[in-house]
Amino acid sequence: MSPSGPNPSGTPQVRSLNCPGCGAALTIRSFNQAVTVVCDHCHSILDAQDPRLTILQKFKVTVDEYPPLIPLGTRGTIRGTAYEAVGFQRRTIHVEGISYSWHEYVLFNPYKGFRYLTEYNGHWNDTSILKSLPIVNDDVSPPTVSYLGQTYKNFQTANAATSFVLGEFPWQVRVGESAEVSDYVSPPRVISSEQTGKEITWSMGEYISGRDIWKAFSLQGDPPEPVGVYEDQPSPLSASTATIWFAFAVFLVVLVLLLMSFSIFARNEQVIDGNYTFNTSARGEASFVTDVFELKGHTSDLELKTTADLNNNWIYLNYALINQDTGQAYDFGREVSYYHGYDEDGAWSEGSREDSVAVPSVPPGNYYLRIEPESDFGHGTISYSIFVTRDVPQMSFFGLALLALLLPAGFITWRSMSFEHLRWAESDYAPVAASDDGDDSDDNPDRPVTLGNI
Repeated sequence: MSPSGPNPSGTPQVRSLNCPGCGAALTIRSFNQAVTVVCDHCHSILDAQDPRLTILQKFKVTVDEYPPLIPLGTRGTIRGTAYEAVGFQRRTIHVEGISYSWHEYVLFNPYKGFRYLTEYNGHWNDTSILKSLPIVNDDVSPPTVSYLGQTYKNFQTANAATSFVLGEFPWQVRVGESAEVSDYVSPPRVISSEQTGKEITWSMGEYISGRDIWKAFSLQGDPPEPVGVYEDQPSPLSASTATIWFAFAVFLVVLVLLLMSFSIFARNEQVIDGNYTFNTSARGEASFVTDVFELKGHTSDLELKTTADLNNNWIYLNYALINQDTGQAYDFGREVSYYHGYDEDGAWSEGSREDSVAVPSVPPGNYYLRIEPESDFGHGTISYSIFVTRDVPQMSFFGLALLALLLPAGFITWRSMSFEHLRWAESDYAPVAASDDGDDSDDNPDRPVTLGNI
């Protein structure tokens, strides 16, 4: 039944005809804009522009083999406009002997015309025909196209054949016809060209979640879960990556300012500079205490540095930093060792003649050091020096703080790069990763395929 007047709701109206092949009733929803219509009973492809509905082709595949996820006649709202699903086709490419297929849905609104949805392995795109041509650059690898100031990289080129059709189409569709399809991506969008003979059609698709499709068309159940990473699927980490690196930069500036502040205002005051000897052949107690020294200012760290004149020898020093007034003690031990020599590979050495340690959060007060040296007996006299400095900026603290800032930023960036690697691993420009037998082929049956522009 033809519409009798304007349709204020913006949704399609229908007219009924009969299939000349089997006599079954046909419903045409896109009026005279349909070029072909497919009978869902005898699978005749009919010329919708011919009043006699001339049969253009018949095919044997049944709808039960490829049921549309969006049944024809279902109405939904895309970008604020009401559309009705009027056509459905399945398209297939063959890569290294493996078939990959995806589905395309033809949507119609009497005022807006046609729009398309494509679906592959749970990944959806909202697609429309471009009104102007993009600029193609074939002089780079991968080739690119530019459109409205945005550059899109070529992802894949393949010959796509139509393997099943149902409903109405604004072109003369045929089962078995093929076209060369090229996709250029800049997530979340993809620009595709479809060439049949000398005719090229350009379209743009924008990634949309299956749940948004189900909500738009009020479909029952849940959409199929997306499998793998699709060619224009936006990375869930792209925004997080930019945000965390911005936060990293802010905190890095704060960290540098703190480091400068600590360096400027630190006392960095040396309180002990002593030279001592230890006779390894002497018997009896070797421990001794230093003169009392004052630690001034606020509670802060204390750095103790030990140097020793060693030659293929070692010395271990038991230290105790003791508060003369309270008796509070900080006990710790440090070893200094240095060995060197020659072998068949040449000169070698290990260890060091100096060592340093920081004692954190030492309150001000009067202190002395108790020192007890140890080494192998009978190795002569070892000369060593001790330097104690109050309130020293510790670079290791700032290094740990920098690492704490860098780790989450690096981790999220790594995950984002891994996502992109998975995306481009399925393209015509995948990084070469030879297998053990030298075969670089991809045998992944879930490999994403081209959108298949309408």
